[in-house]
This record gives sequence, C-alpha cells and structure tokens, in this order.
Amino acid sequence: MNNTCFIRTTALTLAIVAGIGTLTVAHAQSTTGSINGSVPAGDNQSVVVESGTGIRREVPVDARGRYAVSQLPLGSYTVTLMRDGKPVDTRKDVGLRVGQGTDVSFAAPTTATQGDVTALSGVTVTGNALPSIDVTSVDSRTVITSQQLAKLPLGRNAEAIARLAPGVVNNGGNFKSDTGHSIASFGGAASNENAYYVNGFNTTDPLNAEGGLQLPYGAIDQQEVYTGGYSAKYGRSDGGVISQVGKRGSNDWHFGAQILWEPEWARADQTDLHYARIPASAPAGSLYQPRSQNEQWTTTVSAYASGPLIKDKLFFFVAGEFEKVGQHNVNEVGNNTPASTIDYRSPRWYAKLDWNINDNNIFELTGAADKREGSGTRYSYDYADLHRTGTIGPVDNTKTGGDLWVAKYTSYITENLTLSAMYGEMNSKNYDQPGAYDPTLVRVDSSQNENPALNGGTAIHNNQVDDISDPRRGNKSTNFRLDLEYKLGDHTLSAGIDNVKSKVIAFGTSSPGPGYVWSYGQQADPTQPISDAPGVNFVPGTAGFANGAEGYYVSRNVVGNLVNVRSDQRAQYIEDNWQVSDRWLLSIGLRNDQFTDYNQFGAPFIKQTKPQWAPRLGVSWDVNGDSSFKVFANAGRYYLGLPLNPATGAAAGYISTQQYYTYGGIDPTTGAPTGLTQISEPVSANNSYGIPPDPRTVAAKNLKAEHQDEYILGFDKSFGDHWVYGAKATYRKLLSAIDDFCDVSLINAKAAALGYTVGSTNSCYLVNGGAGNTFTLLDPSGHPFEVPLSREEIGFPELKRNYYSLEMFLEHSFDGTWYGKLDYVFSRSYGNTEGQQRTDTRQGGAAGSVDWDNRYVMEYSNGPQGNDHTHAIKAYGYWQFTPEWQVSGNLQAISGAPEVCTGYYGPDHTDPVSYGSSYRWCNGMPSPPGSHGRLPWTFQLDLGLTYRPAWADSRLAFSANVFNVLNQQRAIFRYPASEGPANTLNTIYRVPLYTQDPRYARFSVTYDF
Repeated sequence: MNNTCFIRTTALTLAIVAGIGTLTVAHAQSTTGSINGSVPAGDNQSVVVESGTGIRREVPVDARGRYAVSQLPLGSYTVTLMRDGKPVDTRKDVGLRVGQGTDVSFAAPTTATQGDVTALSGVTVTGNALPSIDVTSVDSRTVITSQQLAKLPLGRNAEAIARLAPGVVNNGGNFKSDTGHSIASFGGAASNENAYYVNGFNTTDPLNAEGGLQLPYGAIDQQEVYTGGYSAKYGRSDGGVISQVGKRGSNDWHFGAQILWEPEWARADQTDLHYARIPASAPAGSLYQPRSQNEQWTTTVSAYASGPLIKDKLFFFVAGEFEKVGQHNVNEVGNNTPASTIDYRSPRWYAKLDWNINDNNIFELTGAADKREGSGTRYSYDYADLHRTGTIGPVDNTKTGGDLWVAKYTSYITENLTLSAMYGEMNSKNYDQPGAYDPTLVRVDSSQNENPALNGGTAIHNNQVDDISDPRRGNKSTNFRLDLEYKLGDHTLSAGIDNVKSKVIAFGTSSPGPGYVWSYGQQADPTQPISDAPGVNFVPGTAGFANGAEGYYVSRNVVGNLVNVRSDQRAQYIEDNWQVSDRWLLSIGLRNDQFTDYNQFGAPFIKQTKPQWAPRLGVSWDVNGDSSFKVFANAGRYYLGLPLNPATGAAAGYISTQQYYTYGGIDPTTGAPTGLTQISEPVSANNSYGIPPDPRTVAAKNLKAEHQDEYILGFDKSFGDHWVYGAKATYRKLLSAIDDFCDVSLINAKAAALGYTVGSTNSCYLVNGGAGNTFTLLDPSGHPFEVPLSREEIGFPELKRNYYSLEMFLEHSFDGTWYGKLDYVFSRSYGNTEGQQRTDTRQGGAAGSVDWDNRYVMEYSNGPQGNDHTHAIKAYGYWQFTPEWQVSGNLQAISGAPEVCTGYYGPDHTDPVSYGSSYRWCNGMPSPPGSHGRLPWTFQLDLGLTYRPAWADSRLAFSANVFNVLNQQRAIFRYPASEGPANTLNTIYRVPLYTQDPRYARFSVTYDF
C-alpha cells in the first residue's frame, strides 16, 4: 500500500472509530448552535430541550452536574431540568447563535432578570438573562442576527455585514465579486483568501475566489464572521470566513414585504479626476474623468412567507428579492464606451424545507439564487462641454451569479452519537456578450496618446467592444460533508470528511474584430528602447524609424484563450473537545487537506495529495466558573487551495503578444494607424504565444500549497448586567505561497549549464515564491529532465507576510433601550507579498500579479503590504428612545494603506524583463512599500431612523438611512505607475481612481404579519 492510500485509510478508520458519535460545541460554517450548562447536585437528572417546531432532545446530566446538547437548528427553545422524570426547573425563550454554545445553567432560584416566571412543585422557575460570554468557544468570531440587521444602517450584502467585525476592512483595489459586491480583507490577507458559506455549503467563487453567492438580505437569520482560530472541521481559508444561515419556518405563520428606494436626488456628486500629465490629444485639457456627471438610483422589493405544512413536522420558509440599479455613467477619456446608461437587475430568492422525521432524525433542503443581469446603451460624449453627442449602440449584455441547492440529514442516533451528512451543488454564469458587434472593426486603445500632428489635435478612436468571451462561460461546484460526533465522558470526539469539486466552463477571452487591438503610446526620449529586455523581447526606440523622431508608436496587441478546467479539494479531520474540568476546555484537532488541479485536457498539473497536516489547538478557561470571565488561546495551521484561474493561464497556453510600429497617418473614421513601419516582431513579456504546456512542466516539483500559522490569545469579561469588554492579540505568519515565475531564460541557462538541451519552454511556471524550486523541462525528444534552482540562484528574497494585531472592545447588550459596541484594532501586515492578490497595484487573481515573476520585480518589495491599516476604530449600535422611534448608527474610522510608486528599473530607467513601470523604483530611486507615505484616513458615518407606529401594532415600519453622512470621498487607491514609457511621467500617476462612495440615502417601508 502506498503512503497516500495508507493516510486515507487511516483517516477513514479514525473517522469511524471517533465517530461512534457526537455531542459537542458548535463550530464556524455550521448551521446550528448548542446549549450547555450546569445543574445543582442531584441524582437521576436529565435536561429536556424543546423547540417551537417540535424538536425534542433529552440528555443526561453527568456526575459533575454538567450537560450539553449540540447540533440544534437555530430557533427558540425551552430548556427543562428533569429529576426522577419530573420537571423541576425551566428556562423559556432561549435563543441560539450559530456556531456558539449558549449557557443555560440551573442554580438556586434568584430574582428574575428577564423572561417568564413559573411555579413548578413549589420551585420558582426563571427564564433568566443568558450570559454574554460563550466559554465553550476557543475561536474568534462575530455573529450578527436578523434583528440587528433590521436595525443597523448597512449595505445589503454579506461583505458590508462582515466589515462590522474587528480586523475586517474593505479592499483598496476595488476588487468586486461577480455580483458587484466589494470584497473584504481579513487580518491583512488578500481579499480572495476568504471562504463563503450558505447553510453550510461552500459558495466561494471557484475561478478567482472573489466573493461567493449569498442570501437575500431579508432571508438571513444570522451571519457568522469568522476572523481566526477555527476548528479542524473547516479549512481552505487563511483570511476569514463569511457564513450565512437562512431563516426557517415554524409552527406560526408569518408574512411580510418591504420596499426600499435609493433616489438619485439624494446622492451627492462624485469628484472629477484630472490627469497628472496632459496628453497631447486630450479632448478637455486636464479632465480625465468627469465623475460628477455620474448618476445612480436603486429600487428593491422583497417579500417572504413561512409556516407549517404539517404542524411539528414539516415547515417552509420562502423569500424573494428583486433589486434594480440604474446608472448614467461617464467613463474616462479614451474609453471605447465614453458614456452609458445601464440597468442592473438582481433577482434573488431563497427557499427552505425542514422535516422533523421523528425526534431523532431531521432533514433540511435549501434552494437559493443570487444573480445579476446588466444591459443598456452606449453613447459618444463631448468631454469639453460635458454632454452626450449620440448613440453608439447597446452595451454588453451580462449575466453573473447563479443558484444552488443543499440537502442535509442529521440523525441523533443515541444520546451521545450524532451523524450529519450534507451534499450541495452550485451553478453560476459569467456571461458577457456584446449587444451589437462589428467583426471587421479593429479596436483602438489609448487614443489620447496619438500624434496630434496626425489627428488635428483631437483624439480619434472607435467604439469597438471589449475582448470577446464565450457565451457558455460559467462555474460549477459540488460540496459533500460527512460528520460524526460522539460524547464519551468529558470528551466530545468528532471526525469527518469535507470534499469540494469545482469546474470552470469555457473560460477565456479573445481580441475583438479581426483578432487584434491597436494601442497608442509615446516616448519622451525616442532614442531609448521601448523595451530593453534581452533577446527576442527587445524593442528598440522609435528614433531611426520612419515617423519615429518624436517618439510616437503603436502596438498591435493580441490576446486569446478558451479552456475548461477543474479541481478536486478533499479533506479529513479528527477532533477532541475535552472538558478537562468545570472551568477548563481543551480543543485538539488535526486536519489533512489534499488539492489536485487539472488542465483543459483533464491531466493533473498540481497534485498536493501527500498529507498536509493542519493541527489545531485551543483552550478556554472559565475563570470564575460562571461564564463571566473567559481567557482563551488558539494555535493552528491553515491550508489554502488555489482557485482555478491559474489553470486558465500558465497551465493553459494563452496568447498575449505585442508588435510595435511607427506610423505616418491615422484613419479619420476608425482611428487605426496608417503608414506603418515595423519596429519589432511579436513579443511577449511572459513567452505567452498560445502553446499549451506539458502538464508535467507547469508547476515546480513538490509544490507546497499556500498555508499559514496563526496564534491567538485573549480574554472576555462581563461587568454589571449588560457590559462585556475584552482584548485579543493575534499573530499570523505565511509559510508558503504559490505564484508564477516567468524568467524562462534563467531556467534555460541553468539547464545548459547542467548539460541539457532544451526542446521547449513554458510562458511561466507555478512556483513557491521566496523559495528554491525544481523545474521540469523537456528535451527535443519530449523527454523530461529536472533543473533545480536555489532561492539565491533565482534571486528571490525569503517569503514574508507577517500580521500582528491587538484588538480591544467594549459591548453593551440590548436592555430593551439600547445596544452598542466599540472596537479598536492596532495591526501591521508587512512582508514582500500580500498573497493571492496585490491591492496596491490592483492586480487580482491567484498568480495574477507581477510578484515573484522574476527577481527584478521583487527587489525592494519588503514593507507594509496593500491591506495594512494600522488603526481601525468601529462603533455601531441603536437606541429605542421611545416605543415607536429608534435611531441607529455605524461609524468606521480607518487609517490609510501605504501609498506606492512603481517605475522603470534602476537609476537609468531600464526595462530588463519587459515589465514597464512595474518595478519598485520611482524617479530612479528604490521605492519599497511605505516609502511614499500613506493614503488618507477614511471616515464613514452612517445613520438611521425608524418609526414603528403603535396604531399598526408595530407591524409597519418606516425607515430612513443616510450613508457617508459627512460625504467623505477620500482616496482608497491611487494609480501607482509613475512612468509610461520610461522617463515619461504617466498621465494618470497618483490619480485617485477609487474613492469612498459619495453620500446617499435609502428610504424603506416594511410590513410584517
């Protein structure tokens, strides 16, 4: 038996042995909660837990007077202490939070603090206030309930909710999900290193890991935002986790509807953008983009219904939401869509069936959809007079997002043994097709760089569409989980498997028209090379070529790719939650992840199937023994599998070439160059000539998956009846990262030195950044051979991404009048890589940035990274100042990320590997991150007001929310490339391409019955 088979067999055996059952604390990404506590000394005692939907569980009290009931669907419960088969004490209206343990302890009767009081056999029974601190958890999470969502002024998406959590910030590169939501960064990690869940199903985008499908806002029961320390049950994230649990039906009938309106007249104007250097053919002087002319408005309608199909047995919840966003846009000068009117339609729905087969078996079925469709009209535009001048035609028709279904079965086999199994499937589209398309027209880009002597001083361009994609483009994922948990004395043993299969269908784009695009440029010094890369990628300056004396040139650009690729991510885990004593809980877990990625021909090019052990260790100390003071610590390792976009690039053999010319004229109709004089053959900075590589050669030998270690130490303490405060220190260290390495000449030189003859090379190779790598090449006969290169030979610095933070918080629980929470986080994220994205240069997608491509781009790379925000202050809450009126607020003040300047290489502004203005040099000086100051602090204040009239029995509500009350529009991203081309100031260097959204308002009317 080989080692892999042995490991899998061992893991399965452990799962079966440990899985002689379960009752345990709940975990992140779950859809359930748990109830636990202690009872006074006594014999023959048990605890009965009953829900409003007919679920009934009875568990014994152990010798130390403790009990635990896990895997409970969210809802309201009655908890009863039984002695000799008779009830002696009861707690009513016990609400659960997802993934958390709720302490319901029975002690000597006290004065009621909250809830119902009942007399049973002469004993006073109190539904008392629940403790604020969960002493059964060893992790870091924030749970936001549907009641809080209804009260707080928030954006209506998972990411906006997640940004309430400490250590979570908006990404500065304006990276968005397919459905248009700005994704978030957790703990300094790249914003595509997170995981998304809906009712336990992994909905993370398979292609780029940028966001995931989510629920209609009104269908969210609770959202769990996980910022660290999670159990061995879960993985595939070294950033954070966003887990949504949808609402479910009960024995009571409920209906409701809501209308929301964000009018254009209540939205402030955006600030205009201006050139750093005015191009010769700029149509309106310094004006780059008149954003003040943009308009936007939104209307949303939603409704829901729930109730019993069979009382105590079968329940349903169904919700629908339709959002329509209208936009009048004016794009930047030179865009092939100067202006447009676009409608985005977002239909979302959610449906859930819950079947209590009997007291011991539950079945749940979930269906949901989260989609976005766009269409509209393109217009030509007069940037000097700021008005539309004519209709071009339709914009692209787009359809993104998709739908999913999930089935889950839970069996409480015995008092101590629980089995759960889940299977789901998600299908999503990434459709983008032109509404009107001229297949004979060549697109013209960067027309503002045309020679003004040839265009009369006014840029000439056409309105050809962007690159063309296949109409079938989309993604598919399946997720299967099997979990066993067993309560054995003081131990709660868990084991299971967690498998995800993903596929990307018909991915890729190609140049429009005849298959290429013209792009204009200019050199300040025509005698300098356009690219001084050695060998075939050298491109001379325009001097010495006809019509090149003034440095004007044009490039013929070709791109093309179309593939189907897939991945298989499997995991097994085993865990023990050990109640060492009444006050000490120890969580010990071990997870094993395996990742395999396949190319378009179904051949694996990455096989990370050897054991990738991820140990997890956590401890919780209930200092006073009454859930009023908890000290906790956690240490763990987390592995992250690659999303599928590298399989569409380095593993697929895409085309990306440029061929350079000077020109003697410009077509007055299309803007195409005429009178061409060839400067170069087609060149490609990354050897991307469309030849699919042999799968054996794509990745370095023994490529390690991205993974990091994390350590957490903190405490939570309550004081008074409603206050909790605490602090937490976190340290994260990235141990391995995957990126592409494209210095092919260096590999070939080492091969020659070893006596090999190279028959073929790839455009780039997937490697472990900051480490030595062994490459597989082919000789002229197609036989493979290995070429090792040490880190020093490659010229890499050691990999570094370290994150540390100190969080402090103060929270006041809702006392019938007000709720509030204040967070402060001091943090640093520093090193030479951000991870799977690069925010400071807005390069998205795993292996999609210039990091680690060659040694030149990694020089002077060490410093604070793109998601480094040293200070973050967050405060949110609400005040019910009369029975009918409520005010709410959300304030976030976050210090700016490092500002970055990139340029050509070295003091002589050279371009040794054809990477243009991507080196960490600026004005001929080294330019490490953090050497050019910081972007400004951002302040965001959102306020809300709600009126629930008593004459409508509080079922009707009118709300008004104002977002960014102060209308702060500070820069969150400035264009970093200082040159274009060498020794020539880039026209948009430091232009704030992305800023805070301007002030806007939302009005709503809600009715619940």
